[in-house]
Amino acid sequence: MKKFIEKLQFITHDIHQHSHIEQAQIACSAGAKWIQYRCLTKNDDELLVDINAIAEICDDWGATLIVTDHVHLNGKADIQGFHIEDFDADFVKLREQLGEAVTIGGSATTLQGLIRLAAEGADYAGFGPFYTTTTKPNNAPLLGVEGYQNAMTELKKLSIDLPVLAVGGVTLNDIDPLMNTGIFGIAVSAAINQAEDMATAYLDFYDQIM
Repeated sequence: MKKFIEKLQFITHDIHQHSHIEQAQIACSAGAKWIQYRCLTKNDDELLVDINAIAEICDDWGATLIVTDHVHLNGKADIQGFHIEDFDADFVKLREQLGEAVTIGGSATTLQGLIRLAAEGADYAGFGPFYTTTTKPNNAPLLGVEGYQNAMTELKKLSIDLPVLAVGGVTLNDIDPLMNTGIFGIAVSAAINQAEDMATAYLDFYDQIM
């Protein structure tokens, strides 16, 4: 089943300036059509408070709500999909568990990871890190523009049609060179939710990508 995948994906995080709910509200009011709720610090009851509130916001604005991990919450709130950060997750089993209607995205740091996600039926992939980021630190090598160019060239050779989104330290100035590599879109967090004006920052990204 072919899913709708947005070219600009906004990811919420634990930050002092705005709650997850506030981040979703500001982004959606600026036109966001894809909210990825990423909270790894709360218990299930607290998560569901956030998720239910954000789901209402997304419904009001016609946005897709994706939850990072926490697949056990499927069916307990109006969640359209899940983004799985575990590089070793079995996406075939996840599909069996969640069903065809649920959007499932995965994270990859290498070409081999992208190939595996495509083979196991992921609907899209967040590929990074592009540059240094404190939002989701890891030890994977930085890809830079060349890393995306090489990966997209190889995926094309293999006739793999997987929406790939650059993630990890992407700024406004990086969008044009990244999109020119053939990637599908951009997933962004800090450059928007830590900006002085979140709504303006979102619109700036949207205008560059779309």
